[in-house]
Formats: sequence, structure tokens, C-alpha cells
Amino acid sequence: MIFNKDTASQTAELLLQINAIKLNSKNPFTWASGWKSPIYCDNRIILSFPAIRNYIRDEFSKNIEKQFGKPDVIAGVATGAIGIGILVAESLGLPFVYVRPEAKKHGRLNQVEGFLQKGQNVVVVEDLISTGNSSLLAVEALRNEGANIKGMAAIFSYGFQVSVDNFKNANVDLFTLSNYENLLELAVAKEYITETEQDLLQQWRKSPSEWNVEV
Repeated sequence: MIFNKDTASQTAELLLQINAIKLNSKNPFTWASGWKSPIYCDNRIILSFPAIRNYIRDEFSKNIEKQFGKPDVIAGVATGAIGIGILVAESLGLPFVYVRPEAKKHGRLNQVEGFLQKGQNVVVVEDLISTGNSSLLAVEALRNEGANIKGMAAIFSYGFQVSVDNFKNANVDLFTLSNYENLLELAVAKEYITETEQDLLQQWRKSPSEWNVEV
């Protein structure tokens, strides 16, 4: 679910402007999973554009507090959400921790890095939601440390049904600054893509593992 429509449209436009999101239905990208995709999203690029990263920080900060209440801690999911998570935590005047994909094999064997007390209210910041699996592994790690997860805030979501189901099953409320639906609306309105390309892009989301450009 998006925080609000205006933010969703503005975020989508900014991501397209800096090529954090690229759309190409004729020459699709290949994801690490092997899926052919007409969209590629790399939100790490945001950090290289001060005005845009500040916009993302400010929208996260006000909407997190409005939706979840002010938490005790902001947690970023490594590695993509560490940078923006720190900015959000700084803006809200809160402690920050981050969650590794898995525990370290040496030293203190940490998976959650930083100081976190049992019972603290945590909002998790993520850069991108696809299936939600890796994001929810971070939630599980935080819960194992005794955290009370208030919810997750992400920059962008593809809106796959599998991710909706995964977050529901994990009992985690997810809100995003923008999503695939609002991206396509904005992309057509601003003539990044045609309505025919929009139809093709919508077909991809229905069955991304089976999609190909000839569909």
C-alpha cells in the first residue's frame, strides 16, 4: 500500500528522471532469478542525487511517523537500505541498526548490527520489494532479537501477489512511497511509454516468471 497518491506519483517521476528505474519492453532485462523483465530498479542511485535523496528522506520521515507513530529505532535492510535508513533515522533523531542477510561467521556472530534492546519498537526501511522474502528475513532476525516490528516502509514495490501474501502471512504492515501501478500511470502521462507498452508491462506483473516480450 502506498502512503499517498501525490507522493507515489512524485517519487515515480524522480526515479524515472535519474534512471533509478528503467523501462524497456522491447529489450527486457534479466534478473538474477533468471526472470525476463521489462523493468529494472536500482534505488541505490538515489544517494548520488542530494535533492532527491533529501526528498525521499523527508517523505519517509513524515509518513513513517504519521502511519506507525514515532518508533524507538529505525532498521535498514543491508545493503540497499542502509544509506537511506541512516538518513531517516537522523531526520527523526532516532537510533539506527541494520540487518545483514545472514549472521557473520566470526566475531560476535551478529546479524543485527547496532544497539537494539528487547521490546523496542522498530520500523524497517527497505529500498525495493519484489517477492518480499529477503525483507521478511530481516524482520525475522529483528524479532529474534526481541524487537517489536511496527511495520516496513519501502521506496518502491512491484506489487506482486506473492509479496502481498508473504507480508500478510508474516503479519507485517508494508507501506511504500511508490509502486508499479503508480509508476505506469505516471510513465504514460509523461510519455516515457505508450499505452501499448503499458499493457505489456501490466501483463508482466501478472506472471513475471513466465513473461516474455512476445506475450
